[in-house]
Amino acid sequence: MVERVGYVVVGLGALGSATAYALARGGHEVVGLERFALGHERGASHDASRILRHSYHRSDYVRLTLDAYADWADLESVSGERLVTPTGGLDLFSPDAAIPAVDYTVAMSDCDIEYEELDRAEIVRRWPQLAPPDGTVALYQADAGIVPAARTTTTLHRLARDHGARLRDESPVHAVRDLGDRGIEVESASGTLRCRRLVVCADAWTNDVLAGLEYAVPLTVTLEQVTYLDVAEPARFAPGELPLWIWMDDPCYYGFPCYGEPTVKLAEDCGGAVVTGDSRGFDPDPGRIERLTSFAHGLLPSTGAPVRSKTCLYTLTPDRDFVIDAVPGHGAVVVGLGAAHGFKFTPTFGRLLAELAVTGECSADVSGFPLDRPALTEADYPASWLV
Repeated sequence: MVERVGYVVVGLGALGSATAYALARGGHEVVGLERFALGHERGASHDASRILRHSYHRSDYVRLTLDAYADWADLESVSGERLVTPTGGLDLFSPDAAIPAVDYTVAMSDCDIEYEELDRAEIVRRWPQLAPPDGTVALYQADAGIVPAARTTTTLHRLARDHGARLRDESPVHAVRDLGDRGIEVESASGTLRCRRLVVCADAWTNDVLAGLEYAVPLTVTLEQVTYLDVAEPARFAPGELPLWIWMDDPCYYGFPCYGEPTVKLAEDCGGAVVTGDSRGFDPDPGRIERLTSFAHGLLPSTGAPVRSKTCLYTLTPDRDFVIDAVPGHGAVVVGLGAAHGFKFTPTFGRLLAELAVTGECSADVSGFPLDRPALTEADYPASWLV
């Protein structure tokens, strides 16, 4: 038996769940397929917190953050949940930082985003918890904040179902066939569907889903981890007392104030081993924990010992830019990839992917995120993941 449906979304992490919700909210018939159990911890949408910020290295991303803030506010309104916790955000640059501060100042200025440029003395005066090296400068963006990871995804599942979406977990996709005018056929563990449009938000499993179309995106999957450190005086590290921060160098580190518990969360960006979605492990790397803790004790000297670490996957394009596009030669199949920095755009990603699936166009500028760009079509394109 082949079940007919308007739209199918494959992958029900944050981006796919937001897409299923946006389609269902728009009155469309949608089935969502998830390879594992809903809310699983095998991908990139679990754990407690993610960063929301305007600060970015390119104007198109900064403009998209304006949409993101509006879409998060809408999601809060319709869900009845508080999802955004304001904290402020610091981008910290050493004198010879690998990431140029000017890229951020130009991009934010182009979009009329207010920010402050601070020297080390001012950083320490405002936030004595921090002890950055001499010569450090910072960009401070007051609107930065924290959004919840697992709770947002669960909220989107609820809203999608409230609007009639059918979400099926433990339903890995076995085959996708483009039948031309007859639609797209999706064969999964829960049955075969024929749909008008297919949206693929499968992250590390994207190419498994696209294999039936004989199409693949050049992706690198890495095993990353976050570590929570104890703090003796949690009130000094609470939102409003300590901002989010990102150490804009190579290696790049980032950290959060206390969020729901008396610990601070820190991580290294893009430092993990190359894996696959199926071959990945779950045990944190002790050496990386030691390296991160050493860095944390230098920048935040009153932090304590590691409490726990958790792993997740980064699914990276060579240029670390998003994908929001239809598959070349298969216009009824849309792909969304967040390149390991897309969570802050979750409700916007869902809305734009739904628009693209329904109308073939997006209401925001996504011209920088096509599948036919050089980074995804040139075999020798050099990977660059610092943003």
